[in-house]
Amino acid sequence: MIFWLRAFLAIPLVLAASVANAKGIVQASFEASVDRYGHFALGRPHEYARLVAITASGQRRVFELPENEVFEDLTPRMVRLAASEPDEILVIVSHRNQGARLVLLRLNGGRIEVSAQSAPIGTPMRWLNPVAVADLDGDGQAEIAAVITPHIGGILKIYQKQGAALVEVAALGGFSNHALGSTELALSQAFEMGGKVRLLVPDTTRTELRVVGFENRRLVEQGRCTLPTAITGGMQAVSTTQVSVGLRSGRQTISPKDCLRQ
Repeated sequence: MIFWLRAFLAIPLVLAASVANAKGIVQASFEASVDRYGHFALGRPHEYARLVAITASGQRRVFELPENEVFEDLTPRMVRLAASEPDEILVIVSHRNQGARLVLLRLNGGRIEVSAQSAPIGTPMRWLNPVAVADLDGDGQAEIAAVITPHIGGILKIYQKQGAALVEVAALGGFSNHALGSTELALSQAFEMGGKVRLLVPDTTRTELRVVGFENRRLVEQGRCTLPTAITGGMQAVSTTQVSVGLRSGRQTISPKDCLRQ
């Protein structure tokens, strides 16, 4: 199984869709860069008006946003929330007046349509960065984890798909998994530890790595590691017990279990 970006490479339980084995959409990309929003949290030109998907039969399908919205994102993420569910596309959409929100898109009757979406942040020029799509509580249905406003008092939130909504079910403050203007999105990830999925997310200074579990519909910090310098580069698994993190001072390998409270 191919997982979305490096943030998901650590954990086989992440329910991301294999591009090669996707039943409907096999490829997706953004087109038509625009400056009508003008936040550029990821630097230029990463605000787009159009998503283009290629189906398994080679057909091109287009999803166009209205004038008051943009995809404020690098690349669409192919995900699957459960083994029995179809592949979907997870994107970040920003509204001129309401800021960013998570949106799931799907192929239905030959057209790309919105499958579910979260409530927007509520303020323009406010962004969010996904952490992972993973089954965090072991019920066979993946949750979506994201840090809301990672540049200003970031809040880690967990969303579950309920009908046409991505509903917030848990939140915990004090996180940042993105540096303003950077194209590096993989500063956090899901990681399997002792048979359970944990989230590895930096604190607001990005000099401490926090280990967070989702238990009884609550986010609980289970430990943290102090880092010599801030995380600025991508995080990726190098084994079933270790991750490599890109620090300002260079790459460092960490065993997340050593971060747990004794």
